[in-house]
Amino acid sequence: MKDKKYYIALDDFERRVVVKCMNEMRTSLIKDGKCTEALDEVLLKIIRSKQ
Repeated sequence: MKDKKYYIALDDFERRVVVKCMNEMRTSLIKDGKCTEALDEVLLKIIRSKQ
């Protein structure tokens, strides 16, 4: 089964807010000793996406 792809359009401000919130969530997971692989993957996709 082929996975569906989803696209969202974010302006510069929204993109920065999403990256900041995800980074804070990642930091919290690291402090708790939990896995961050899925979050890292999504965070990198957002950072590397076209503006």
